Amino acid sequence: MAIFLAMGLSLNPRDIPSPLIDKPAPEFSLPILATPEKVLSKADMAGKVWLLNVWASWCGSCRAEHPVFNELVKMNIVPIIGLNYKDEPWAAQKWLNQLGNPYQVSIIDREGRTGIDYGVYGVPETFVIDKKGLIRYKHIGVVRWNDVQQTLLPMIKQLNAEI
Repeated sequence: MAIFLAMGLSLNPRDIPSPLIDKPAPEFSLPILATPEKVLSKADMAGKVWLLNVWASWCGSCRAEHPVFNELVKMNIVPIIGLNYKDEPWAAQKWLNQLGNPYQVSIIDREGRTGIDYGVYGVPETFVIDKKGLIRYKHIGVVRWNDVQQTLLPMIKQLNAEI
């Protein structure tokens, strides 16, 4: 029993494979943080490779990865959609105003239902979604610049080259 416990404790949660990889991204239609009278749906992103970054103003790890997304958006390589998870919209907007807004748009998942559909364990999590709307990659935890260079950018380049 002790051996199995030790093995379980040594596992990295980032290495847990998502059952959603290569499956259609779950549908959503959620209010836009900056203009809640408007909504964004998965259909609005059809035909594009895009990132879905699950974040919250109360999340310390989200604060740690935020400068990476602020730099990535300057490269104008991929649209980044924010999924503001179980947060107060006023707090989320204040956070973006203070730290910069890398998101093409950030949508509000106040109850966390869309996060559950995407299999979110906790924030932050980031998904790469291809032109056909398939989830191609899931990153659990803080995205660091080496993750962008070694994993995200090569994958985005490859997916954008696919017809």
